[in-house]
Amino acid sequence: MLTHLSIRNIVLIEALDLPLHKGFTALTGETGAGKSILLDSLGLAMGARINNTDLIRIGSEEAQVSACFQVAPHHSVFTLLSEQGLTVDPDEEIVLRRALFRNGKSRAWINDQPIGLTLLRRVAGMLIEIHAQHEQIALTDTTTHRHILDAYGVPHTLLDNVSKTFVQWQTLKADLEQARKALEKTACEEEWLRHTVQELTTLAPQPEEENELVYQRRLLQQAERRKEIITTALNELTPRDRRSTAPIVALRAASRALQRLIPSSAHDNTLTDPLDPRVLEALETLENATNTVAEAENLLEHLHADTDSLPNLLDDIEERLFALRNEARKHHVSVEQLPILLHDLQKRLNALENDTTQLATLEQNVSNAFHAFACSAEKLHTARQAAAQSLEQSITAELKPIKLEKVHFLVDIRSLPQEQWSQNGTEQITFLVSTNPGQPPCLLSKVASGGELSRLMLAIKLVIASQSDISTLIFDEIDAGIGGATAAAIGERLQRLAGYVQVLAITHSPQVASYASTHLRISKQTHDGQTHTSTTFLSTPERQEEIARMLSGNTITEAARAAAASLLKQHS
Repeated sequence: MLTHLSIRNIVLIEALDLPLHKGFTALTGETGAGKSILLDSLGLAMGARINNTDLIRIGSEEAQVSACFQVAPHHSVFTLLSEQGLTVDPDEEIVLRRALFRNGKSRAWINDQPIGLTLLRRVAGMLIEIHAQHEQIALTDTTTHRHILDAYGVPHTLLDNVSKTFVQWQTLKADLEQARKALEKTACEEEWLRHTVQELTTLAPQPEEENELVYQRRLLQQAERRKEIITTALNELTPRDRRSTAPIVALRAASRALQRLIPSSAHDNTLTDPLDPRVLEALETLENATNTVAEAENLLEHLHADTDSLPNLLDDIEERLFALRNEARKHHVSVEQLPILLHDLQKRLNALENDTTQLATLEQNVSNAFHAFACSAEKLHTARQAAAQSLEQSITAELKPIKLEKVHFLVDIRSLPQEQWSQNGTEQITFLVSTNPGQPPCLLSKVASGGELSRLMLAIKLVIASQSDISTLIFDEIDAGIGGATAAAIGERLQRLAGYVQVLAITHSPQVASYASTHLRISKQTHDGQTHTSTTFLSTPERQEEIARMLSGNTITEAARAAAASLLKQHS
């Protein structure tokens, strides 16, 4: 509820701090006293669009209004504030504040945290409604009608189930559409996929293969150099030049020559001198050298034979590296990524082969989700029809006493085409009225006057009051153009409505004012050439005097006082 309104430098109001109470508060005063200024000021705090600076009091450069609201901790407004990054303790009041400057600019705050006007209007719209003669936006806006009907008589479980099944249906539809597009795209490249997978499978790239091949190539390139050295060494032992003598041949020749120094038998007297032991030692050394050189030659020949295959191995490695790198360039990846590419393409190919089955499964899931939503929506439709019938009857019962007995109120539930279905169901809810017999029902904004709309809103609010999240309702001259029993009926309904929400009503009707639990008089005084608007909460005697003035005009008669006392006694 609205607990406090603070106004600074608005037209005739220099400074006003107005505490407000729960229940029904009547605001009365003579024409021009400033009642509309209070509404304009409150509208400013609620984010109303200001086209000029006429609201700023003459002599001031800035006007400011603050509206304080006491809100239940579970109210949805705290969710909105949290989503917008604002820190507001649910145990504290919500303070909407706005300043208007002479240069036409304005600023807004919620609990001293700066915000934009859009958020200010959203928050204010969750806390308070103003219903004036020509500002029945809440009722003429057809987008609010569904919410009003649902709040009146549709179980939340049905609404939640429709919302949940719709989201599931739409999610699965999106998945199906995405799968179809993916299948179409993949199907178009099926031939390329099969060719590429075959090509990569034949190539069979391995992880880390490029590094290993580069390493082997380096080793083989080094091995070529070793082969040249081994060939040179072998050529020295077995020279190809016929003019050169191989070392082993020379050693064997030397050994044969020394052999002649050794007698072949005991009767051999070719050499008469005794054999020098060093000859035998030399022969032994030559034999060892011959064997060593033969062994070295054998080792070198084996080494040489092993290196004969190196050029082929190097060619194979070079060819493999070229094939891998060429394939990588073709697919704009690194060689290391080729195995991953093959894996991914194989998955896409496998998916293509399995997509038909998966698509059928998705289509079945979408069908099941659609039927679940349709079933939930049908139950909601049935509940809305029942709620609409009850709402029509309840509102009709409230219309006759407030001089709308000729008005026929109708809740039109019209099925929407499937493309317009939503989380809210499959139909459009529109409130229609016929203000005279024989007239076809039309939109409220087309046929109802401002006063009729105000009274219609009063009837609707009274019927759905216990389900509304709005805690404060303000009615501006809802009794315009009526009086007597009709005004009394309006006052009685405002009093009943105040049992659910805070009600403030600007009124010129003594019958309406007499039903209020709190009476606020707005007056205008002039001091030192300056005009000021002030407010006063009236005591019971003061209320009697104010209502008497409303009954008789400026000259208050005893009869008027007696009538005022009677009205107050009846409604106390």
